[in-house]
Amino acid sequence: MRKENPNIIDTLPIGGLCDHVHISNCSQHYKVPKVVKELLSSWSTKECFEHISPIAIPSQESIIDIVEQARCILFPGYFTRSKLHASNLEYYIGKQTTDLYDKVAEQIIMAIRHDCRRNNLPCTNCESQSHIKALAFIETLPKVAAILATDIRAALDGDPATKGPDDVIFCYPGLLATLVFRLAHELYLLGVPVVPRIMTEYAHSKTGIDIHPGATIGQGFFIDHGTGVVIGETTIIGKNVRLYQGVTLGALSLPRDAGEKMRNMKRHPTIEDDVIIYANTTILGGRTIIGEGSTIGGNIWLTESVPPGTKVLLKRPELIYSNSH
Repeated sequence: MRKENPNIIDTLPIGGLCDHVHISNCSQHYKVPKVVKELLSSWSTKECFEHISPIAIPSQESIIDIVEQARCILFPGYFTRSKLHASNLEYYIGKQTTDLYDKVAEQIIMAIRHDCRRNNLPCTNCESQSHIKALAFIETLPKVAAILATDIRAALDGDPATKGPDDVIFCYPGLLATLVFRLAHELYLLGVPVVPRIMTEYAHSKTGIDIHPGATIGQGFFIDHGTGVVIGETTIIGKNVRLYQGVTLGALSLPRDAGEKMRNMKRHPTIEDDVIIYANTTILGGRTIIGEGSTIGGNIWLTESVPPGTKVLLKRPELIYSNSH
């Protein structure tokens, strides 16, 4: 009788269970090239969109980095990893601002080149244009910092829940969305393609607040809570305006071909100075004007103008109470 060697492992049970060979024979890799050819064919038609070109496209990641670096410059000490002192502040701001200029110029060059290719435009001297626009953007930063200070004061005045400016700067989604909008708006005014919209959609993804960079918003602007706020491209908002969550400043129902027909028309409302608009209210239309000093209550639907100093409220609904016992 043969004595079994305890050091030898019997692999027969394992091999009997392993279906590796069977799985390999079932591979469907050979069908993938057909899908690749279909994709290549689809990109050759006008029905699909692509960017296949030696011309670099703006980088979403780099544009987000620009936003974050600008925030560090506008609020020094809040979002920086290094400690700042009076002795090194000028060096820090100088280095960060110079670096920001280079990054902005690079993205503007790519945005203009991409726009030229996409729309078959003649040469626009993109290198020269981009550096001029980048410097013009950098020169707006002191103005942006000053107007953001009024936005912070508006939050402090309008929200008893805040303990101070640190709460607002660190924590309030409304301020983050407003900050990004104010940066993007300056680039929008300079005629920079696509970059401003990437900026505001980044803020939208972070905060739930959707502000088109083409909107006009005065100082002392405060969005409380903020989730679900929508502000359209041609909206005009005056000074010291306060919005709550779920407010929509939008356009009336548009035809299917509105993209071209109504592109340069005023489609969104005007909100004059010192207006408060409460939660989940919708105000639509380019001819709709909410007069100075008005208060619009929650859950209102407005498509017509309101005179200055007006309160618009819903009639108290009738509540029905029932007892299950």
